Amino acid sequence: MEILQQKRERSDLLKTAAVLFDGEMIKAVVDIRRGLIAIDAELHADLEEMLLSSGSSQEDLWGINLYPEETEEDFIEYDSLINIRPRQNNRSRGIEDDETRTKVDEVVYLWIS
Repeated sequence: MEILQQKRERSDLLKTAAVLFDGEMIKAVVDIRRGLIAIDAELHADLEEMLLSSGSSQEDLWGINLYPEETEEDFIEYDSLINIRPRQNNRSRGIEDDETRTKVDEVVYLWIS
């Protein structure tokens, strides 16, 4: 598990994905306010805890899955149990708000090329 400190290539993510999810997927949590992304855990909740411990706020954290070998359209999957937040009008595992998804995308592409 780590909070990225430097930009990564997708090819680097393939090595990380190979460890937990047969080389296909990497779980990640994005802090849309601080512009951070934590990657490489079995559970989104573990990454969420890491970011909370580093000063993030719960309402800014969104769980995603990354598929390094997929096209741009399928690279990011907005699906995580930590995304279920009725108090923020997000009642599903997905990220329902377009603006929030856009912010998540911006952070992902800031750190991963």
